[in-house]
Amino acid sequence: MPKTRNPYPAEFREQIVALARTGRGVEDLAREFEPCVATIHGGIKQADRDGGSRADGLNSDERDELRRLRRENRRLRQERDILAKAAAWFARSDVTLSRSSSS
Repeated sequence: MPKTRNPYPAEFREQIVALARTGRGVEDLAREFEPCVATIHGGIKQADRDGGSRADGLNSDERDELRRLRRENRRLRQERDILAKAAAWFARSDVTLSRSSSS
C-alpha cells in the first residue's frame, strides 16, 4: 500500500487557492509548495463548491455529514449483528435448558 500523508491544514489550502485565484499558475504553485497539481485543482474545485459557484459535488458540510452518517451506520450495523448473535445464543441456550429440565 502506498503511504498516505495527513491532509493539509485548512489555512494552507485556503492560501494555495487564494494564490491560484490571483493568477498564479497551478504548476508553479505545485513546484513552489508541496501539493501536486491534482491536489491544488481539487482544492480549487472544493472551494468553488463551498462558495456555491459549482454544483457538481458535495460541499464540505455535506461531506462531513455524509462521513458522520456512514460512521454511525457502520456502528449500528455492528450493534445489530451483535444483538442477532446474542439472540441466537440465548435461543439455543433456552432450548438446551428446557430439554434438560423437562427430563
